[in-house]
Amino acid sequence: MADEPEATSARISNKRYKKKLALLQIELAKMQEWIKATGHRLVVVFEGRDAAGKGGTIKRITEPLNPRIAQVVALPAPTERERTQWYFQRYAAHLPAAGEVAIYDRSWYNRAGVQRVMGFCTNEEYEEFLRSCPEFERMLVRSGIQVIKSWFSVSDEEQEPRFRKRLSDPTKRWKLSPMDLESRKRWEEYSRAKDNMFAHTDIEQAPWYVVNSDVKKHARLNCISHLLSMVPYEDLTPKPIRLEDRPPRRGYVRPPMDAQTFVPEWHYEK
Repeated sequence: MADEPEATSARISNKRYKKKLALLQIELAKMQEWIKATGHRLVVVFEGRDAAGKGGTIKRITEPLNPRIAQVVALPAPTERERTQWYFQRYAAHLPAAGEVAIYDRSWYNRAGVQRVMGFCTNEEYEEFLRSCPEFERMLVRSGIQVIKSWFSVSDEEQEPRFRKRLSDPTKRWKLSPMDLESRKRWEEYSRAKDNMFAHTDIEQAPWYVVNSDVKKHARLNCISHLLSMVPYEDLTPKPIRLEDRPPRRGYVRPPMDAQTFVPEWHYEK
């Protein structure tokens, strides 16, 4: 099992962060082997403020994992047809089978957050969600699916510079949508929606776990450590594989190099 995260107010150094992350990712690989071997089914839900660090944490979790076993579910806005379905239907379609992990990068909780605040659902739909969501999750747990829900909490003072960094960084500008800009104006409305969501959906079978994400590196390590502590995995790492000597060549001749089209070599400056 992974070590418990260290309680410290000082920011971790980049060197120590990389070392601890590497150790945690080894444990994630062990967890994956156990899930595959035992047929365990795991759902991990990531919710929270925009720019709270959910995506970066998910990337660090999935880096050492087999994408055929651990899949990230990040659904776009519903289609016209999907809007007529049972609300949970398109999310349920991505639930894990035996030996799989489904990581929801935002989930059915869209209805309790952005849809509520931005007026994309009616009051009746919202109230029905608050009634049915706990039963939906209890049903998942009764069926043998483990549900872990993490809420990434970022302060207003920390979120603002992250938004501004996205504006100036061309590789991150796609993360700042018109919806994100609008949500920036509605901090208190989102806070009230989150509080009401917790009041109705923080259930014993699938409680909410809050991740303090003002320091991204701390949030990643704490979240991964907590995830590992919640799954009762054992070390089922396969025995080392011994590579046998290759058989002798039997007259294979490679085609001429000039008969193939190669990607041009990049000439890096010294």
